[in-house]
Amino acid sequence: MLDLNTLTFLAAPFVASLILSGIHAYLGVHVVERGVIFVDLSLAQIAALGATIALLLPISGGDPHGTVVYWISLAFTFIGAFLFSTIRGHRARIPQEAIIGICYAVASAAAILAMSKATSESEHLKDMLVGNILAVSWSEVGKTAALYGVVGLFHYIFRYQFLTISIDPKRAEREGISIRFWDFLFYASFGFVVTSSVAIAGVLLVFCYLIVPSVAAMLYADSIGRRLAIGWTMGTIVSALGVYLSLQLDLPTGATIVCTFGLVLIIMAAVRPLFRSRANLVI
Repeated sequence: MLDLNTLTFLAAPFVASLILSGIHAYLGVHVVERGVIFVDLSLAQIAALGATIALLLPISGGDPHGTVVYWISLAFTFIGAFLFSTIRGHRARIPQEAIIGICYAVASAAAILAMSKATSESEHLKDMLVGNILAVSWSEVGKTAALYGVVGLFHYIFRYQFLTISIDPKRAEREGISIRFWDFLFYASFGFVVTSSVAIAGVLLVFCYLIVPSVAAMLYADSIGRRLAIGWTMGTIVSALGVYLSLQLDLPTGATIVCTFGLVLIIMAAVRPLFRSRANLVI
């Protein structure tokens, strides 16, 4: 049983994980529909590269969570967003996923090179890249919730444009919706989310929050609304279970949540035929 002190300690990380799950499950629907599965991983690594380079600058003050580091990291993410928005198109000779993969590999290598020159901050950099969601404070949770709320409102107001270019780009072209312009707005808003998420949870956990709930939801639902409901439910349950297991088994929280996501996805995929068989019997 968990005592009151333990529950108090876990409250902020759990709420943070719920916030991450909420925004990333929605963005994951777009990413899966677009077929650019690794865009989040690539943008997250680009954001980490920006933060790494920022720490090499004297103006950063050596604080990996400082304002200077955040804005430089965000600037790098915007560069990636601009690049990804310009390479999309059904007539493109090079697949968009190939460019995304190349950006991830180059950003990862460049971050390693930058880390080799920041020996005094290597531990801080490793913590930033891997993530430590247990160390999140209530102030960080509040700022993150406010930022994601603004991004969520922006996507809600322009939901038709964003969903159309993700699900049916040919229809968007027929209706005169600028795919390149709205693509950039999508990736730019995506960049705000990723830059903040990486600082809290690390690259791998952010990727799991984006992709795994969306993939799991596709196993059981076709409509956007049902996918979001399943994704949010899965994110909530896995977050609580992952945080609890990491504490009870004395394991790294981020890695534990990632593995829990994988295990739950396997279980959901395994039991899916049972639901299909039951539905056929009812019919």
